[in-house]
Amino acid sequence: MREAEVRRLLAANLLCALAIVLTAVAPAFFLDGFSVLGTHLTWLCVCSVCVATLNIILHLVLKPNQSPKRRSFAHKISRFLKCCIYFFMSCILFHAIIVLYGAPLIELVTETFLFAVLLSTFTTLQCLCLLGPNIQAWIRVFSKNGAMSIWESSLQITSVCSILGAWFGAFPIPLDWDRPWQVWPISCSLGATFGYMAGLIIAPLWIHWNRKQLTYKSR
Repeated sequence: MREAEVRRLLAANLLCALAIVLTAVAPAFFLDGFSVLGTHLTWLCVCSVCVATLNIILHLVLKPNQSPKRRSFAHKISRFLKCCIYFFMSCILFHAIIVLYGAPLIELVTETFLFAVLLSTFTTLQCLCLLGPNIQAWIRVFSKNGAMSIWESSLQITSVCSILGAWFGAFPIPLDWDRPWQVWPISCSLGATFGYMAGLIIAPLWIHWNRKQLTYKSR
């Protein structure tokens, strides 16, 4: 395993983590009264857009999983449209799962959907950038020992950490502490965000620590 590739992954992940920190600070200079808690829906939109944009740019620049085959323009357009459809379907699916786990069905629909968009940005969008609209590749990557590159290992770790963070973030909601961050879906979205950031940092460190065992034999 090349150390340079691990450093590229670390740099890309740190940029993503920095972008999330900036989404909590920078908009306050342009939007009156902006805060992560006070205007949480605005922050959800800003964070989702910034993380999505940066991920797309990084994958276009770094090209971690570039296919050796040259693709036609029509194929690229078809792939892009499929990615958009898959992302929207992911948002709907996450929204349904969140409701099944206890989120309000009719009330706070906007809040729940934007939280689903955030989760899709942390998980599905990364899959689309790295693997494209290829469900079989997604299943392979998230199966045991299915990763074939350090980027796919990082994808595994950040996606799982994001979902676990969202799940743990739901624990304080029913408690009678009456804190502002207990309002739906603040604690869950913050949990997903912290989980995603933790995954971004853990992934390259775990890969570097286990680099001798990670041979990534092609299948």
